Amino acid sequence: MARGAAVKGRGKAQGLLPFVYEVSATPMDLTARAGLPLVAEVLLALGTDRVVDEGLRLGTRRRGFSEFEKLRALVLVLAAGGDCVEDVRILARDEGLQRLVGGRLPSPDALHDFLGAFHDEECLSDRRGSGAAWIPKESATLESLHQVGRAAVHRAVASRAPRRATLDLDATIIESHKRDALPHYKGGRGYQPTAVVWAEEDLVVADQYRDGNVPAGMKTQEVAKRAFDALPSHVSERYFRGDSACYDEKLLKYLWKQRIAFTISADMGRELRDVCRSVSEWTRFEDRGDEIVEVADVEFAPGNWPKSAPALRYVGLRFTGRQGRLFDGNETKYLAVVSNRWELPATDLVRWHWGKAGTIEFVHDVTKNELGARVPPSGRFGANAAWYRLALLTYNVLTVLRRVALPERFAEARPERLRYELFTVPAEIHSHARQLRARLGVPALTTEELIEARRRLLAFSTQPAELPIPPR
Repeated sequence: MARGAAVKGRGKAQGLLPFVYEVSATPMDLTARAGLPLVAEVLLALGTDRVVDEGLRLGTRRRGFSEFEKLRALVLVLAAGGDCVEDVRILARDEGLQRLVGGRLPSPDALHDFLGAFHDEECLSDRRGSGAAWIPKESATLESLHQVGRAAVHRAVASRAPRRATLDLDATIIESHKRDALPHYKGGRGYQPTAVVWAEEDLVVADQYRDGNVPAGMKTQEVAKRAFDALPSHVSERYFRGDSACYDEKLLKYLWKQRIAFTISADMGRELRDVCRSVSEWTRFEDRGDEIVEVADVEFAPGNWPKSAPALRYVGLRFTGRQGRLFDGNETKYLAVVSNRWELPATDLVRWHWGKAGTIEFVHDVTKNELGARVPPSGRFGANAAWYRLALLTYNVLTVLRRVALPERFAEARPERLRYELFTVPAEIHSHARQLRARLGVPALTTEELIEARRRLLAFSTQPAELPIPPR
């Protein structure tokens, strides 16, 4: 058939391909997202429904929905690719999806009320309007949402009880044109939250929402402590990695006193740079196209380090540019890593430290670009903090889904891959013998994978685990 030709019996062509769109006279028992209910089942398998209903008391108008149903709706929106509260309307148009998840989805107004309940004006003060960098105290409701996420992390690893936890901390910038958004160091306006990920488990364990003008290095010890306090009691081997924003006396002393092994990128002050320049013997670490990277232990003692504490280890890095390198020729640059780990060769220590780039930086990339964290939904600070925390919870939910229920090929799958191959599966919905059924319109292999995923989540949900319940 020629392009643009009319379809026989259908009048004028609608487009270039030989078909026409029609409006159904009645709602059809179909869904285009038969795989998305797996996200809701992960929440149930983690016991999030019980933790939320017992510990999250927001005092909002119910509008016929429980707090868990509203939280679940937002997680479904974020997992499905939505980036604003109003996108719940798109999911609500899918009648079959609503039947599969157990009922109608809340309206955007109900979800905005839900997020607004995490904002407490009393936690903000005139200091925020003064232009000075300041981190407000979290509202009680935001703290309870942190406890919901903490319980999910505990439940996710309970059956294996891992002993080792490497926590990676980093801040990120979220651009925003909200009226109350404050300037950040890159010249725009927005927010600069900090998050901490458990590297071995790919689970976010803590975060702190911040205004854009708050430096990344402000109160890092507070965030790190919150993250380590959130770990299960069976974790006995604790490690920490951070960039130069974590090069803070309070954080270093906290890690030393808590016997936490760490590596942190050091601030390259004049004295430390002079020490690195004076080193005569370097070990080649990497041979890059335009530069050579070398490492060496250097003798350096910061003036504010307690004399009673064990000496800190400083490993210098020298970057020597090859002749003809663009912009800066063969200029030599120096960096350094500070650590309390003496058991590793310098090369292994640096390689382990640089592993942070594949963990927390990846979390920031995914949550901002694929899970809606980059779009604050409100002009209220607490509501935006809750939205960010829910994006991190969604990240954890998808981690559990990949690691517990899905085939190996999804082990490293990003959310966009899960949507393309798994969440957007068509199905016909019908009931037989009082059993709701979804007849999948995909090959048998995919159908069996979805069935097996649900079986694994069911088995996972029956494994014994104590869930910490947020205080009311």
